[in-house]
Amino acid sequence: MRRVRLVAAALIVLGGLGITAVTPARALEASFEQPTATARLGEAITFRTVLRSDQQPARIELITRLPSDEGTSIQVASLMPAGNCAYEASAVAEGHVTPNTTFLYRFRAIFPDGTIELGPEERATVVDDRFAWRTRAGSLVRLHWYEGDDAFADRALAIGEEALARASDLLGVAETEPVDFFIYAAEDAFRAALGPGTRENVGGQANASIRTLFGLIEPADISSAWVDVLITHELTHLVFDTAIDNPYHSPPRWLNEGLAVYLSDGYGPGDRVAVESAARTGDLIPLVGLGGLFPTTRDRFTLAYAESVSAVSFFIDTFGQDELVALIRGYAEGITDDEAFSRSTGADLAAFDGAWIASLDAPVPEPLGPQPAPSGVIPPDWADSERPEAVPSEEATSVATPPAAAASSIAPGSPLPMTMATPGASPVASGPATSPPAVASSTSDEPGMSVIVIGMMVVIIAVIGVVLLRRS
Repeated sequence: MRRVRLVAAALIVLGGLGITAVTPARALEASFEQPTATARLGEAITFRTVLRSDQQPARIELITRLPSDEGTSIQVASLMPAGNCAYEASAVAEGHVTPNTTFLYRFRAIFPDGTIELGPEERATVVDDRFAWRTRAGSLVRLHWYEGDDAFADRALAIGEEALARASDLLGVAETEPVDFFIYAAEDAFRAALGPGTRENVGGQANASIRTLFGLIEPADISSAWVDVLITHELTHLVFDTAIDNPYHSPPRWLNEGLAVYLSDGYGPGDRVAVESAARTGDLIPLVGLGGLFPTTRDRFTLAYAESVSAVSFFIDTFGQDELVALIRGYAEGITDDEAFSRSTGADLAAFDGAWIASLDAPVPEPLGPQPAPSGVIPPDWADSERPEAVPSEEATSVATPPAAAASSIAPGSPLPMTMATPGASPVASGPATSPPAVASSTSDEPGMSVIVIGMMVVIIAVIGVVLLRRS
């Protein structure tokens, strides 16, 4: 009885305060149907689903990611009522996506009260359905081709399996995930697959994030040695990526490309001639300038690949193959270039760069890059006493290198591989900037005013603090 009286008294008090009992909200009933996607090369990828809910959501979002990446992409989907407590949602992904790219995707509904309903996850793979692809699978490599006989496919597959095993043994990594290799027989079809940003000289590309190779092997080249070079080069890049995989720092591009050329074609006569000629004329590109994207002109990008394999060959001759492997594997820890080279050579990357250049009897190249802007015209109203002396322009003395890109490419029909069309920045140089003239500033007629104002502020803050302490 006493408990009843207490409850009644509590209700009276709550009523007097204007507070009434709240009826529990009815549970939300919502569920997604299985989502679908249309993903064809050259077309926008379209994702669709249906939400059945007794409440209209505030919005529906599409969540996508690559299977090899935990990072997600989110975009708001279009929403349209479909009757009978159903809502159709769709989202479109614009832009070029290479074939064999797989997305994991799902939809998420967010309701006005903050309730979230997550739909089932599905996967969609971009397909190139322009050709009647044939597939032949080995232990790890899956070959996809549409022109050429079975003998060509058998040869290409055998080269791929051998190259993968050789690079894996060298770098001490175990490849367990399959690698897809798509061979295109015509340049226009190959360029359409890789996208509009692909350089003209690219004849092969490795995309480690989707473990896929793309190669241009035209009918006239099917029986040539170019097939061996292309396949071995690109598969070496995938194994290299496995060996150094980390979220922090990538090795310099010359090390990646140099190893791929070394294993696929060696440090051949053509590369030696190119490097020795550049050494004599003072046209060598220092290794610090080959850490990111290679030059775009044909003679310079050819030289960049030749220098890359030259530097790798010099490293092996000087420190041994085991130290080269240790250098590469060290990057898996996310360490810097200087840390990696100091472990294996006892000195930083700049020291190795200098030793390699010295081994070629070449002069140290002058750094290139943006120069300080010239001094401007000094306004006549500025007082001479407050105008600093003009700082003379000086040549830049250091080169900043952007991080290496993840994928790589090789040029068609040539033992000299080429760069890939991966976003990046060219090396830039930095130097002392010219200081602008100082502008004369006005001062107060009463220098002591600032001291007085600061003192008054300190007193006011102290009084407020005392009042608050007493009240507490």
